[in-house]
Amino acid sequence: MAQNAEEQAGTRQAACVPQVRPFRLTDRPREILDFALQAAASGTGCAFVTLVEIVGGAARALGANMAVRGDGGFCGFVSGGCVEAAVAAEAVAALAAGKDRQVRFGKGSPFFDIVLPCGGGLGLAIHVLRNPAPIAAVLESLEARVPARLLHDPARETLQMARGAGVTGWADGVFCTSYRPDLRIFLIGEGLEAQAFARLAQAAGLQIVQGPGDDLVATPDAHSAVVVLRHDVENEIGLLRRALQSDAFYIGCLGGRATHARRTALLRAAGVAEDQIARIHAPIGLFGPARDAAAIAGSVLAEVLMQRDRLALLADRPTGGTDRHGR
Repeated sequence: MAQNAEEQAGTRQAACVPQVRPFRLTDRPREILDFALQAAASGTGCAFVTLVEIVGGAARALGANMAVRGDGGFCGFVSGGCVEAAVAAEAVAALAAGKDRQVRFGKGSPFFDIVLPCGGGLGLAIHVLRNPAPIAAVLESLEARVPARLLHDPARETLQMARGAGVTGWADGVFCTSYRPDLRIFLIGEGLEAQAFARLAQAAGLQIVQGPGDDLVATPDAHSAVVVLRHDVENEIGLLRRALQSDAFYIGCLGGRATHARRTALLRAAGVAEDQIARIHAPIGLFGPARDAAAIAGSVLAEVLMQRDRLALLADRPTGGTDRHGR
């Protein structure tokens, strides 16, 4: 049966609407930023989405991002997967209109058919990426292991980059998203435990700098952890002294309480201050006692990640509210 003119127009319009789909499944900020940069250069256009308000519970932290291409491909998460397709559709519409927009899902949202299982609400800022330079600058800063921020002004529809750490949240009508360099783990040891830990960390996509020696191959920064999985306490003292002089947020050593007591005594004899010795996590790991290599690897990695996320939460938690007016 032939279509009338109105049906034909509707068919043509539907054919022109891009099918939204996840292009790359990741929640890593650097990968999302890199996708946004590539999308901006592809000619399809890019919309950069930021989670700017949380009401109640949420699967992602404030400042979580998505990047959406004009052809519907997207990368990143702003929830646990509940609203990403709908967000991508809104982003594609924003690109087609050439104008930024604010969208809400869940509690207080006009989209009554999209329900968040947590019962909360999400506020999202969708920015049509006209100038990718700020995102490129953030990536360059992170590559140099320097924290950076993106400042989104919805009223002016602008995105700016600022170097240095900051609090994620609203201030004077501008939303700041803080980005930190990737976690780097300095792994000392070559035994079974070290091998198991390296495999687990690498499977999680983490950066490992491994060496068997009595010293560190580089100086750990504030975004680094030092994991010592060796059984010769006497030969650890030199590398521990250097690690304790660094800004590493985590330093952990293998061995039980008696072993750590001997380690502590050796460090004191070497002139290391008590407050520095107290930085060492020993016995290493989040749970224990762990007796096999796989359990030790899981326990240690869990402790490193817990410590990283605890410090990040303290650094990035807004002091005020989570809406644009600080309420």
